[in-house]
Amino acid sequence: MNFELDSEHELIRDMVRDFAAREIAPHAREWDRAEELPRELIDRLGELGFLGAAIPERYGGMGLDMLGYCLLVEELARADSSVRGVVTVNVGLVAKSILRWGDERQRQEWLPRICGGDALGCFALTEPDVGSDAGNLRTSARRERDGWTISGQKMFITNAGLASVALVFARTGGPGARGVSCFLVPADAPGFAVHPIKGKLGLRAQDTGEVVLDGVRVGADAMLGGEGDGMKIAMSALDGGRTSLAASCVGTAQACLDASVAYATTRRQFGGPIGAHQLIQGLLADMAVDVQAARLLAWQSAAVADSGRRNTIEASFAKLFASEMAVRVSNSAVQIHGGYGFTDEYPVGKYLRDARVTTLYEGTSEMQRLIVGRHLTGIAAFSAN
Repeated sequence: MNFELDSEHELIRDMVRDFAAREIAPHAREWDRAEELPRELIDRLGELGFLGAAIPERYGGMGLDMLGYCLLVEELARADSSVRGVVTVNVGLVAKSILRWGDERQRQEWLPRICGGDALGCFALTEPDVGSDAGNLRTSARRERDGWTISGQKMFITNAGLASVALVFARTGGPGARGVSCFLVPADAPGFAVHPIKGKLGLRAQDTGEVVLDGVRVGADAMLGGEGDGMKIAMSALDGGRTSLAASCVGTAQACLDASVAYATTRRQFGGPIGAHQLIQGLLADMAVDVQAARLLAWQSAAVADSGRRNTIEASFAKLFASEMAVRVSNSAVQIHGGYGFTDEYPVGKYLRDARVTTLYEGTSEMQRLIVGRHLTGIAAFSAN
């Protein structure tokens, strides 16, 4: 499989890289300390089309293929993973789910606004007591004569405080995954409340919150897809989400490598730059190989998706390796920087904090290993018996 970029993809990458270097990277530490992104930045992301990157132009998006989207994500994460998180949830989990599963009325109502940044979206799947075992979520939707009443709690929801619409997964039927449906819930609906989550280890500037739904009423036309399609929608979104998250991990790790090479060639010890020492060069070499291997896995998953085939296993390969790689590479970057790496005078400590969560969300590393194991053996090991 040939992964050489064509001129169009190179143009996308270079455009995002230039923007991120000018308008994101210089402010990343400030936003991290404040635990907030400025609204003007969100508006700017919408103006540039980034908030609708992988959505067709007829709905206000950029119309990028999956590879182009991964290039955009990598460059944003290279500058700041918190900004990347706002974009990928809005595009990959919310907008693409509406595009794939929504009817034309739902697409016309939400996609142009989501792509332009006027109505950011959030993906409300995880609950306080339900993470990897999402098929057993507790949020419920009770059928009414003219729609549904939804009650429950969602936890660790990116964009919760910024969103105008939430994709809420709720139980409409019996136990298990087949009883789950998905709803488009306006964030201004009575009974919909968000409680911010602060003090996170990483991704501190990325908006994260708990969503509480207390008897939220929605019409029958708020259901996305059909009744019982909720987990199909969630899993299809996560295939794309894991691919873009792998690209994000590559961006963070590339930033670690860039910072470490710069530091190793200027920091002097024992009469010369530390980059002249074999152990430092060994760390840098291992980092570079890790970054490139993860990049190619992400591109492979993107290429399968762009071919029209399902990329579940390729997405798990990429997400598992890239997330573990990002932690490994950022840890090496701190080691190369020594004591300075333990302060925020240099960015590598932030990279390590941001990288750590990638092994947890959109399917933990343990869940990815079980997906790969099922692929290899044909035996599912998800349920303890």
